[in-house]
Amino acid sequence: MESGEAYQELRPLLFSIAYRMVGSVSEAEDIVQETFLRFHRAVREGAQVDSPKAYLSAVTTRLAVNHLRSARVRRERYVGTWLPEPLLTDAADDAAQHAETADSVSMAFLVLLESLSPVERAVFLLRELARRFFAAVEEGDTEGLVGVLAADAVMYGDGGGKAPALATPIHGRQRVARLLLGLGRQARHTGTHIRAAAINGQPGALALDPDGRLIGAVCLDIADGQVQTVRSIVNPDKLRHLGPVAGG
Repeated sequence: MESGEAYQELRPLLFSIAYRMVGSVSEAEDIVQETFLRFHRAVREGAQVDSPKAYLSAVTTRLAVNHLRSARVRRERYVGTWLPEPLLTDAADDAAQHAETADSVSMAFLVLLESLSPVERAVFLLRELARRFFAAVEEGDTEGLVGVLAADAVMYGDGGGKAPALATPIHGRQRVARLLLGLGRQARHTGTHIRAAAINGQPGALALDPDGRLIGAVCLDIADGQVQTVRSIVNPDKLRHLGPVAGG
């Protein structure tokens, strides 16, 4: 993807990432401009960028974190209450159309983020997207689930031949959503519940039966504001160190 093409296609996404991080329209625009300058320079110097979307999103997040570390000093000297710069979110606003959701750019949400350190803010945004993902599965919210899955999302399952699991990976937003919604219906029928957990440093959850015994662990890869990969581990041999396992 050429830098000009990437700019047209990915600028709204990068703006939404930067704005949620820094709470300033003008500063978010500056971060996006700097991101594309670095991308253009890297391409010109012969760097091999396999996924411009992932590369640009990572650079945007890193620049936002660096910016916040310097901006915090300025905000500590701010006279009165600090609030984020207003962003119009009507249908005519191009940037708002590509923001993740209205809630993710609400004043209340951004003020909450302001109380966190730059790194904590980035982690919080990942956890908030994971919370929305698992809530959509549990509640059978088709629209909400499809909204947080990447178009090329993939789901893997590891049962080790000892528990029902996917024989092969499932590819594509719609297929992954259908599978997860089916599992959600089954969970509601059996009384299974989900408990959020950090797994291998990534957002995830544990699936527990009504007696609190472990059924499985799910780990999410989140990038660009969407769930890219879902990994489900239900092999009981890989779960026993976490606590009592259902059926074991």
